[in-house]
Amino acid sequence: MRGTAQLPASKSESNRALILRALAGGGQLDNLSDAHDTQLMRRLLAAAPGTAQLDAEDAGTVMRFLTAYLAVTGWRGQLTGTARMRQRPIAVLVAALRQLGATIEYEGAEGFPPLRFGGFAAAARAAVPKPEVPELAVRGDISSQYISALLLVGGSLPRGLRLRLTGEVGSRPYITMTLALLAHFGVAVTQAEGGSLLTVAPGSFQPADYTIEADWSAASYWYAMVALAPAGSQVRLPGLRRHSWQGDQAIAELMTCFGVSTTYEPDGLRLRQTTPAPLPAAPLDFTHCPDLAQTVAVVAAASRLPVRMRGLESLRIKETDRIAALQAELGKFGAGLKDVGGGVFEVQPATADAQNQTIATYHDHRMAMAFAPLALRGPLQIEAPDVVRKSYPQFWAELRGVGFTVV
Repeated sequence: MRGTAQLPASKSESNRALILRALAGGGQLDNLSDAHDTQLMRRLLAAAPGTAQLDAEDAGTVMRFLTAYLAVTGWRGQLTGTARMRQRPIAVLVAALRQLGATIEYEGAEGFPPLRFGGFAAAARAAVPKPEVPELAVRGDISSQYISALLLVGGSLPRGLRLRLTGEVGSRPYITMTLALLAHFGVAVTQAEGGSLLTVAPGSFQPADYTIEADWSAASYWYAMVALAPAGSQVRLPGLRRHSWQGDQAIAELMTCFGVSTTYEPDGLRLRQTTPAPLPAAPLDFTHCPDLAQTVAVVAAASRLPVRMRGLESLRIKETDRIAALQAELGKFGAGLKDVGGGVFEVQPATADAQNQTIATYHDHRMAMAFAPLALRGPLQIEAPDVVRKSYPQFWAELRGVGFTVV
């Protein structure tokens, strides 16, 4: 397998930049992602001023970032989503926004969408003599998207925002990305107490231009393909940076255990097969890069390596319960993902290659793309293949481009 694969732009960067551009009142965004989630974010931001009902569909970042944006801009109306989205918790974020002055009510089950917005009262309190910066305590071990949502809008609050992160913080690179983009759009943020206390200055948004990096999460599937491909395979991935804000750049280090090397070039990188590095004694930790877990679990099973993994807690509340989904689909190859206690899971190696098994995708784009590389070991069927439009609409076309037969 040889060739060049075009990656989508980073959905994570794109969705943050769209919120910041809206709050800053301008700026040119180049290489904006064509992923469905990003295009949905664009449409809903444009539609919000003139409508009283918005649908975030199945997009987690859209639901969470828009919840914060709509609250602080005083929007009035309903924000809803798909049946699965109405099962994904949002209570932590809503509780924080209520403390800041938002009127938000649950129209269904307590703690879950759909949400009813009734305006924002913080502006009325701005005239209080010697106001203090409001401080919120937010758990860091549920979803970093709650934290990023609050940070993105903190500069629009009359007195700014002080955010105290409690407990272990997962997916911290996504918070780092948010902070870097805030700085790019002129928002001053200071960190204290080892990064657990973040203070956002008020009223400092500045329109700015920005070019979105290619998506490291999407790159992970090409790492998997090079790991499982015939000897001598290599792939070029344009648009990725050596110094990236994306936490999923961790895939470059993780895949050394499966014999994939990364060479950075001026316009991207090149993946080649190499001698696998020894597996570390400690479990591979996905606390800060949970979107890579499915990819690594599938490659480990296909490579017959009993890899141990930790930091998978947030997989339970993604587009599907990704742990249960992995266990079900790996079982079709005689493999498994066993809970061995202490927050650690062990991949049980496959006993069979692809033999025309049908992979269920559970409305989850990452299930489709994580299992697709197994086609290098035999024929495979993927149910609901259009699910990849959520983050990588051209995925199947790019596979054809390097020699896969996709029908």
